[in-house]
Amino acid sequence: MRIPEKYQSLLELNLAMLFISTSGALGRFIAMPTPLVIAIRAIIAGIILYSFGKFFLKLDFTIDKKDRKMVYLGGFLMGLHWVTYFYSLQLANVAIALLTLFVYPAMTVVLEPLILKTPFKKKHLLVSGLILVGIYVLAPDITLESETFQGICVGLFSALSFSLRVILIKPQVEKYNQTVLMYHQMLIISILLLPSLYLFEWDAFKIYGPYIGLLGLLVTAMGHTLFVYSLKKFSAASASLMSALQPIYGIIIAVLFLGEYPTYQTIIGGTIIIFAVLIESLTFFSKDD
Repeated sequence: MRIPEKYQSLLELNLAMLFISTSGALGRFIAMPTPLVIAIRAIIAGIILYSFGKFFLKLDFTIDKKDRKMVYLGGFLMGLHWVTYFYSLQLANVAIALLTLFVYPAMTVVLEPLILKTPFKKKHLLVSGLILVGIYVLAPDITLESETFQGICVGLFSALSFSLRVILIKPQVEKYNQTVLMYHQMLIISILLLPSLYLFEWDAFKIYGPYIGLLGLLVTAMGHTLFVYSLKKFSAASASLMSALQPIYGIIIAVLFLGEYPTYQTIIGGTIIIFAVLIESLTFFSKDD
């Protein structure tokens, strides 16, 4: 029995979110300098993407000169998002870092119409508002001196970087294969973080190398490529809002592998987020094929 295209699209988006969600537990677990981890991750992902695209899909990796600026800017924002997100994980914990990061759907809803000149949808304000309420419920009491507060601030900056990247890369998704776009962005991140390969010690790589490999393969080459592909089927705002299930996936993974159990606040806030995602999903399904 063939799965309807719209359900297949949502399944692909959620699979992408599941893969990407493992980055929380991995980022928290890997005890190596963040810039070094991100550099190795980008290099591994870039090699995988190029090899797969060139030899199996027979893709042309050329980007038109007029599009390079936006593609490379997207790569810079992606790298900035990764670095700040990993710092947020170290300062706080997986739940706080993920939930702070997921202010980005609300940011995307507001910024996409302004940047891409697309119609503004009041419905998205309601959904993003519910997501913000869920995140507020999840956030613990904090003080200005606490590392948790610092982690939230860094996480918010990471959210802004990711939101801008999603919006800017949206027009390029219509023109280029998602594997090609991700490869070029990995190339930019690798070049920008190349000095970290010489500035930081590699002693712990013997222990954490396989886990960085998972970041490169599962999270980046597979997860983020699927996410970019989903932008062909959804608007940047819709994809961002529906991907708000990622914190829930991430928290479950953190429970299973790190023993970081959620509080009642987490459960209540997560329920609100799921409800918001269901609203957006049901709206998508109600459209004609």
